[in-house]
Amino acid sequence: MTIDLIREICLLLPAVTEDIKWETHLCFNVGGKMFLITSPDEVPVNATFKVPEESFEELLDRDGFKIASHLGRYHWIEVTDISKLSAKEWRFFINQSYKLVLDKLPVKARKSLGV
Repeated sequence: MTIDLIREICLLLPAVTEDIKWETHLCFNVGGKMFLITSPDEVPVNATFKVPEESFEELLDRDGFKIASHLGRYHWIEVTDISKLSAKEWRFFINQSYKLVLDKLPVKARKSLGV
């Protein structure tokens, strides 16, 4: 998996924007809220995303998954090397994180985004 493929998956989702935060992190957002943070300049490239509370502990048992610093208390997971996941897994986790963040947006914000 590459950062370009992850980017393509993200940009297929409705109302997604991307930006650079903290000088080196490529972030994907919906309604101004992040749902995926990547570190394309790090070796290996890593990524952080939101997961459901009920999956959080279970995912931490997987090789290459750890609690995301600063965001772990909100059930964000870091994948230490994006190549550890297949494209199918990335689609799943990206879509899941997107939906979790989107669902927390106010109804008015979701309507203005058309989602």
